[in-house]
Amino acid sequence: MRQLPLEISQAAAPSFDNFVAGDNAEALARVRELAEGRSSSSFREAIIYLWGEPGSGRSHLLRAATSANASLVVADDVEALDGEAQQRLFSAINAARDGGAGVLAAGSAPPAALALREDLRTRLAWGLVYHLKPLAESEKLRHLQAEARRRGLALSDEIAAYLLARVPRDMATLTALLEALDREALTRKRPLTLPLVREVLESSNERG
Repeated sequence: MRQLPLEISQAAAPSFDNFVAGDNAEALARVRELAEGRSSSSFREAIIYLWGEPGSGRSHLLRAATSANASLVVADDVEALDGEAQQRLFSAINAARDGGAGVLAAGSAPPAALALREDLRTRLAWGLVYHLKPLAESEKLRHLQAEARRRGLALSDEIAAYLLARVPRDMATLTALLEALDREALTRKRPLTLPLVREVLESSNERG
């Protein structure tokens, strides 16, 4: 039986600095300003709603904002809120309009398309609304290589392109796969090579 090493690189906690913005630079800047208390006096900037497909980075930004400012009212996956939670969010948005704590919410669709109370849908659209756009392939490749370097791994263009061509391309999946490759490289005391990557992927497919 192989013995796992005691020290395994950990995934970096979501932060504004490690969010790969791509075309979402404005959304990142506005959320960061809100979390750091640098928004203007306009109530619109105290209420931000993000929407996008799974893996678009909305949960990353919400977790980063919560870490930076615990007083923010944060609500993820708003489409799944029950009646009581919808009322709390409704009240929080009203309070934010009147100078209370900022509100940062996120969901899978724009406000008008959410299966929520009509008055809550309207209030989610009061502030800034951003559609988080998927990263380009080149941006995903650069992010994977930067994360690999942080872990002490050398991820060649060939290996990065191989991964992007064979696994789901959302950043959560790619980061989890990089963690698995990191563990295997440490366990086997081998550099990260294409044969090792193939072995890990094949083993994962067999288990799945």
